[in-house]
Amino acid sequence: MAAPELISPRSARVTAARRLAKRSFRAKERRFLAEGPQAVREAIAHAPGATPTLLELFVTAEAAERHADLVAAAHAGGTLIHHAPDAVVADLADTVTPQGLLGVCRFLDTPFEDIVAARPRLVAVLAHVRDPGNAGTVLRCADAAGADAVVLTDASVDAYNPKAVRASAGSLFHLPVAVGVPVEHAVAGLAAAGVRVLAADGAGSADLDDELDAGTMSAPTAWVFGNEAWGLPEQTRALADAVVRVPIHGKAESLNLATAAAVCLYASSRAQRRGARPNGS
Repeated sequence: MAAPELISPRSARVTAARRLAKRSFRAKERRFLAEGPQAVREAIAHAPGATPTLLELFVTAEAAERHADLVAAAHAGGTLIHHAPDAVVADLADTVTPQGLLGVCRFLDTPFEDIVAARPRLVAVLAHVRDPGNAGTVLRCADAAGADAVVLTDASVDAYNPKAVRASAGSLFHLPVAVGVPVEHAVAGLAAAGVRVLAADGAGSADLDDELDAGTMSAPTAWVFGNEAWGLPEQTRALADAVVRVPIHGKAESLNLATAAAVCLYASSRAQRRGARPNGS
């Protein structure tokens, strides 16, 4: 059997994929890059039997041998496979040490109206979050805590930024994500759906422990998380039903965004799961 033909670094497909490093091209093409075996595996599993989420796969010879199962599954699912020299994948990749697999995926975002119509019980809203690593990590935390959706406002980083995709560790493919939603629209829509909106802020007047003790956390809840450096602006805090701080019991000055998000989301998840038990047992 003849060896697969290697795609040229000057190929139109390589050029098109390279452009997806820029937000404007991602938005125009409604495609993004997913790097590494974990992201590729989740992309393959995202839409089995339907239009593939993983549209193209660039793979080195070494990676094709090491991850033959992934390449075969991608091919069976309708993905176009490009056998590529190491230099091509390294050029397309966002990491210092690429793992030899890089996919081109179609956008996954869900209309905000669909998220609200599904009557969610736990939602993470990222307002004014600018760091892609933080955005991806919060998305991963939301997935792990069992959230129903994540909403990124129009003032936040692109969910399809390569660093955000990588930091989500595959969670981008697991739960509905709405993007580009004005924060006022997000809060109003969630409130209309019966969701209690809580703004997470270190200067909040309410304490997370007190909210848990009061039994209010078992209700459908949306957490609004703000900018890494300056938190949430006053006009955004004013939209929420309450502004809640995570208590600091030790000497730490504060928690970073992803850590605070994990604490808040898991607190809500635990309260909701306990509230759903028969007879409160």
